[in-house]
Amino acid sequence: MFESAFALSDASRTIAGVVLLTVVTIEFGGLFLVRIVGGSVPLTEFQKSFARAGHGHAGVLVILSLIGLVLADATALEGFWGWVARIGVPAAAILMSGGFFAASAGQGRTEPNKAIVILYVGAASLALGTLTLGIGLLTA
Repeated sequence: MFESAFALSDASRTIAGVVLLTVVTIEFGGLFLVRIVGGSVPLTEFQKSFARAGHGHAGVLVILSLIGLVLADATALEGFWGWVARIGVPAAAILMSGGFFAASAGQGRTEPNKAIVILYVGAASLALGTLTLGIGLLTA
């Protein structure tokens, strides 16, 4: 087997594998956006905006998740805080993108429904994960 000077921890490797599997769902989201732009899915301008935002956040946060896993292994964070540093951003990718889609669900919607809270929970997860990881890197 190939030997490397760098290896991911078991936790980071497992999370990275799961995160990479979610790319397929982001691809389906892209296909959905193509259908929206093509006019085969009738949505309000608000819904189109939230669909674009949900898709964009998913893609960017998945990439940030993978980078964060490598960085988490460069810290001395263990136990609970090690998991917060590793899981915060991937959870945010799911929650924030899901929040955009859920908050705009419903025919003819022109403003967010109560599911917008999912987006805010995702933002909190992103903040907690990146703050923990950043502090962990600065104190390593």
